[in-house]
Amino acid sequence: MNKKNNGFKYLSLSSQMIGGLLICIFGGIQVDKYFKFKTPIATWVFPLILIIATIIKIVIDTSKKK
Repeated sequence: MNKKNNGFKYLSLSSQMIGGLLICIFGGIQVDKYFKFKTPIATWVFPLILIIATIIKIVIDTSKKK
């Protein structure tokens, strides 16, 4: 049963990452259109911030001693 719960934990994390990336990319495209940037700065920066924050969260969560 523990392995099954562990699988759902990773499934949840991956679905949150995919949803977050889609939102960040869509938001970045809208910001780039609004400010009329020649290069897609926000489209690159928003997902990058999400990925960095997720990696930090994973490191903190997995390094906690029980």
